[in-house]
Amino acid sequence: MKLLVKNIGGLVGIYETAPLILKGKDLGSLPIIHNAWMAVEDGLVVEYGKMEDWPGISDWRDLEVLDAESGWIAPAYVDSHTHIVYPAARAGEFSDRIKGLTYEEIAARGGGILNSANKLMELSEEQLFEDAWSRLNEIAATGTGAVEIKSGYGLTLEGELRMLRVIAELKKKHPLTIKSTFLGAHAYPSNYKERKSDYVDLIINEMLPIVAKEGLADYIDVFCEANYFSVDDTIRIVRAGKEYGLKAKIHVNQFTSIGGVQASVNEGALSVDHLEVLTEQDIQALQGSVTMPVALPGCSLFIKIPYTPARQIIDAGLPLALATDFNPGSCPSGNMNLVMSLACIHMGMTPEEALNASTVNAAYAMGLSETHGSLSLGRPAHFILTQPINEWAEIPYYFGSNKIKQLYISGKAVKA
Repeated sequence: MKLLVKNIGGLVGIYETAPLILKGKDLGSLPIIHNAWMAVEDGLVVEYGKMEDWPGISDWRDLEVLDAESGWIAPAYVDSHTHIVYPAARAGEFSDRIKGLTYEEIAARGGGILNSANKLMELSEEQLFEDAWSRLNEIAATGTGAVEIKSGYGLTLEGELRMLRVIAELKKKHPLTIKSTFLGAHAYPSNYKERKSDYVDLIINEMLPIVAKEGLADYIDVFCEANYFSVDDTIRIVRAGKEYGLKAKIHVNQFTSIGGVQASVNEGALSVDHLEVLTEQDIQALQGSVTMPVALPGCSLFIKIPYTPARQIIDAGLPLALATDFNPGSCPSGNMNLVMSLACIHMGMTPEEALNASTVNAAYAMGLSETHGSLSLGRPAHFILTQPINEWAEIPYYFGSNKIKQLYISGKAVKA
């Protein structure tokens, strides 16, 4: 299959050599070719340049020509943190928060994660699959080409396996690139509230072996937070995951800093996600590490908690990735365009930093740096085509709008 895209208003994120990560001042560097063209063959980027240097198409056969009509092309977004497989919306809790209850208060009376866990077993795997399929189509329509999906609403062996098997089916059948994460340590089930160590034992000794045997997870995650899983519990679970070849991606510092960042870095975690609360010790722990900080500004918006201090992270010379946290309780949106808007408006990131955090660095946080996050010769042509715009800043500027015209995976338009 051959595709030639012409009249591109701006071709962004195109590199001779694709970067692994972008950090500090480099995070704001965004290569752009204005008035450009790009050629794709067999799903790979094979040539690009300015329209004035366009060589023509006389030597191509079976060629599809796409006129971008001044729309821009950028790498497809990578969403490295979601909970897209879930049983039902939690709009009632939305109303509770409006009436004054906090996230923690809702959780303490059986809401939050436990609410979803209680509803999970009421749905068949087929229904969970269909609902998640619809959500994947929704995020594809807003430009996401790769997505991580966590379990964590099962909290029993049967429930966690059910979620992970649904994710496995989505991997096989949906055109988006999907990575799965085992999050049995999302919350303590009600019947384990007084015997938390027993639940950690259940995760390590019963859940993990079957998850690994069936090849159901790429990563392992823990909600390391006050009133959830302690640092010691997190280390135990992460080390058990390592025994099965599962790298860690850790929920940490959403409400408090209890040493989870340092522990995650010490254990070689691929990413630490949330970071709404961040100390100088946390910053120091991240410096020189292989761990990607990931911010989830949609969560901050929805449950009215502080935003991740992006400028503090970037100005310390660190990288930063952005993700949605798409889930029914704290961020019922998978729109990466909105995430970039929030990052610019509330976190002080530039539009260029926001795009790089949603592509290059997000790909690293998903272990996809070889195939996603940037465009260059010989790499897969995973890209978005926007509506006609004058500059990239218009994408986060029009917050709440979808300026993405089409998502392409390996040079093929994704049909929602």
